[in-house]
Amino acid sequence: MKYQVGDEIIVLLSNEEGRVVEVMNDKMVMIEVRGVKFPAYMDQIDFPYFRRFTEKKLFAEKKMEPKVYIDQVLKEKIQPIKERVSDGVWLSFIPKFSLDDFNDEVVELLKIHLINKTNTAYKFDYEQQFFGKAEFGLTGEIAAFHDFYLHDIPFEGVNDSPSFSVDFSLSHPEKKKAPHFETSLKLKPKQVFQKIEEMKENNTPTLSYQLFTDYPDKAEEPYFELGSLAARGFKIYDASKGRQHLEPARSVVDLHIEKLSDDWKHMSNFEILSIQLHEFQKWYDLSVAHKQPSLIMIHGVGTGKLRDEIHDILKTKKEVKNFINQYDPRFGYGATEIFFKY
Repeated sequence: MKYQVGDEIIVLLSNEEGRVVEVMNDKMVMIEVRGVKFPAYMDQIDFPYFRRFTEKKLFAEKKMEPKVYIDQVLKEKIQPIKERVSDGVWLSFIPKFSLDDFNDEVVELLKIHLINKTNTAYKFDYEQQFFGKAEFGLTGEIAAFHDFYLHDIPFEGVNDSPSFSVDFSLSHPEKKKAPHFETSLKLKPKQVFQKIEEMKENNTPTLSYQLFTDYPDKAEEPYFELGSLAARGFKIYDASKGRQHLEPARSVVDLHIEKLSDDWKHMSNFEILSIQLHEFQKWYDLSVAHKQPSLIMIHGVGTGKLRDEIHDILKTKKEVKNFINQYDPRFGYGATEIFFKY
């Protein structure tokens, strides 16, 4: 093996020096350059002393240099520092190859890295799923212009509809930036197999997918100017004092139709049920607005149609902690008690 972990190397394309941090296979190594880790093929790097020997003579010939006076010395031009270009946050997959029984090169697993190509540090909650079922999760923090190794998945797992979700937040929160930003990625087997073949042809080491380019700003809440409305005669209420303008709530509501209408005998069953459900919704909303801990709805026994309709509605209400329809000495089985959560 030409390279070992810890060897100093030079990247031929950029002429940057680094070191080997992992030997992945007989063709590829993981290198670290200026704090950033990424894979490279062995023909893309070299030992730095090879370059030094080939570019410079070991013993320079001695020459008599002409005298140079101080006023002849040119001032050295200050070279500007090359800034890193921000290119978003990526999820990168590095195939690890091995040889099968027929000596053919096959992909054994995919090494997954989170790549931060921005000048901002992020906290993240990562989750990987197969067929919608959570398989692996990790919480961490990634610095600016760094990568973070997450985990490996077997290559055959690409056929199991792998999906990846990452919920980001700023390591140093900013008032104008969103409190968190969730992104997701789902791999399609056919596309992955095609990209790996392209990797081999183009001699590129990774499959990379951009999760986002720029972290979003905080969504601005709509603002309504109420002063002009008040000047035109509209009455403006203070929301903090809103309850005092509401009708008082009840702890027990009787939904028997004879309690709600004097002309119920000429109504159809549908009309009766509609009136009862409208009354139920009215007192339910008032109970929630007044933050009432519980509410009893008397619906009677009958065919159970009104009871079932009320129960179906309660199952969809986020304010409902639970509800029960059990024997009560006052109402028998004809009432449901609702308990709220706030």
